Amino acid sequence: MQKFGEFIYQKRIGVLMLWILIIVVFGFFALKLPSVLSGNGFEYKGDYNETRKILERDFGQAKSSIILVFQRDKTVSDDDWKNYIEDTFKKISTSPGAQKIINPFVGEGMVKDDVAYGLLSYNKKAESLGNEINQLKTKLKNKKGLQVTMTGEPIIVQDLNTASQEDLAKAEMIGLPIALIVLVFAFGGIVAAAIPIVIGVVSILITMGTVYFFSYRTDLTIFILNIIPMIGLALSIDFALLFINRYKEELLRKSIQEAIIISVATAGRSIIFSALCVFIGLSGLWFIKIDIFQNVALGGMTVVLMSALCALTFLPALLSLIGSKVNKLSVLRLTDKRTNGWYSFAKFVMRRPVFMTIAALVILLAGLVPVRQMTLSIPGIDSLPANYPSRVAYETFKDTFIPPEKREEKKVTIIFESKGNILEKNTLEKVNKVVGKLHKDPLVEAVNSPFSATGVSDGAQLFNLLKFGDLKKVSPIVDYFIGDNKMLVEVYLKTSEHSGKAREWIRNWSKANLGLTAHLGGTIKFEQEIFDEIFKKAPYGLLLIVISTFVILMAAFRSLLIPIKAILMNILSLGCTFGIVVWIFQRGHFGMKPVDIALILPVFVFTLVFGLSMDYEVFLISRIQEFYLKTGDNSHATLSGLTYTSKIITSAAAIMIVVTGAFAFTGVMPIKQLGVGIAIAIFIDATIVRMILVPALMKLLGDWNWWFFGLKNKKQFKHRKKPA
Repeated sequence: MQKFGEFIYQKRIGVLMLWILIIVVFGFFALKLPSVLSGNGFEYKGDYNETRKILERDFGQAKSSIILVFQRDKTVSDDDWKNYIEDTFKKISTSPGAQKIINPFVGEGMVKDDVAYGLLSYNKKAESLGNEINQLKTKLKNKKGLQVTMTGEPIIVQDLNTASQEDLAKAEMIGLPIALIVLVFAFGGIVAAAIPIVIGVVSILITMGTVYFFSYRTDLTIFILNIIPMIGLALSIDFALLFINRYKEELLRKSIQEAIIISVATAGRSIIFSALCVFIGLSGLWFIKIDIFQNVALGGMTVVLMSALCALTFLPALLSLIGSKVNKLSVLRLTDKRTNGWYSFAKFVMRRPVFMTIAALVILLAGLVPVRQMTLSIPGIDSLPANYPSRVAYETFKDTFIPPEKREEKKVTIIFESKGNILEKNTLEKVNKVVGKLHKDPLVEAVNSPFSATGVSDGAQLFNLLKFGDLKKVSPIVDYFIGDNKMLVEVYLKTSEHSGKAREWIRNWSKANLGLTAHLGGTIKFEQEIFDEIFKKAPYGLLLIVISTFVILMAAFRSLLIPIKAILMNILSLGCTFGIVVWIFQRGHFGMKPVDIALILPVFVFTLVFGLSMDYEVFLISRIQEFYLKTGDNSHATLSGLTYTSKIITSAAAIMIVVTGAFAFTGVMPIKQLGVGIAIAIFIDATIVRMILVPALMKLLGDWNWWFFGLKNKKQFKHRKKPA
């Protein structure tokens, strides 16, 4: 690392010029990233998707639909109401791309009191209807007492994209100024404080430009627009904070060149190990074959690489040019680290290691209690802010026209497939047998099938009716329920939204031998597959993270106990975090309306924070190790390491809390929960764990902290006492 530091210093002008070129090129593509983002990312290649394709191909169901919700005031007459709706549909009749347009006065049950709705069906995916939606917006006009609002999946997808961009801007407006203030308190000067912000912005810009090119190979979720800045800004500033702090220390007694070389060799080493921990933490998401997890892994791992690369090349080159001017524009006078409050606090903790350990563990275990009540759900329309017109319109449509027992969240679609004609008598009897079992199932509310639609009770009767019955009466039934050699059956369950019982029901029916080939779909099937994929694959990712982190920390510190302690403390602090998140969001504290926890939260917070929190472990233990290698005195090394790093760790944590916590003031619920969850986890880790548990346990275990299978370097450890 010393040679690398020398190279960066000698080639500082060239390095900076190269970075400026990279910033310009990738910055251009970063601005285009929002245009290629779509969907909530919950795409999975399972039975649900296969069933949906069959419905589109064989039953003529649209790939996506836009719902027009019309509303009127009490003062508007029936004639004006009808004319307004008719005129609206005349305007949109020429809209390109619409496969089918249904006027409320043509369809049955589409007008109720002062609310009506129409449908526009498209043979394109929801995320691909941007142009069609923009054209519709120009044709839909409100009048006095009359209103029309677009909603449905395509509109919600577009609004989520808009909300995500607004949230990002809001979070940056809140987070960046406060982060700058924290940095001023950390460094005492404006120049030193501004540099980490610059590094953070550069890392995010280049990452977004890089991720833009990934859109040619994979679908990118809109949430990536929040994830990259959330991780990148916090991590980049942390890295820069660590590096600049060491550089300023060395600059007090050495030349600019020597300060750069030493900072790259020491702080640079810590940055590499920290970045590696975060990178591996995010790589655990690759095991889960769902778009949003793959996207976050892709964007997160990229921003980690860019943040580390920027901190190890751009930052030292910039500091080489700035030199001692890094201390310019000082606004605060910083005291000697050895005489400040951190030294006193460190001594206080180490004098009472048993008491401090027990107290910290009691707090963490108390936070775990609410975790057992956690209810997880897949983010849907409720991810949007409550005041968004598309959400308001959809809820109006649902409440007005869809009975509670017939809503999509209770519906299971079953498609029976036959090798021959599905309308043969023996095949119909097989289907009827399954339908009979469904009716008898205690969890089933209703079953819609050709049998219920025609009012017949067995296969023979249905066979005769379909073959010899009145074509005018039979034809609509055949068109809806029969497609080629397949038959559609719709089942409604007596379960609540996001019900575990519903997922278990469809899981059991998917495995059951029904005597026919059956394809199951619907919202419940979708949720069951998503939940199963996460709960099946997440443990592999978590295992990779734990084992890799253990190996990295063991190699970094040549210790067996330090990585074990770090992993156990991380798991305990994350469990406490989840408990607090449940208490805030699910139980509705701090003015929050009670809401389920987003399914992505536990996995994302674990993978992100497990790696991010290792920053502090590496920062702290690296400095303790430096002193231990010089003195061989564990207590002195721990005390000195804490004294020198407590302020920087606290500042880094404060910045990360501010940057991620700023998303608490945003509107997209999963991002709000994620930001709050990460902020709480970092706060717990940087205070209870890093400032109390780590030094207390380091004191209790003494020289055993550095035991590594009996291996030691005699020159480095010549003053070290043997473990008792």
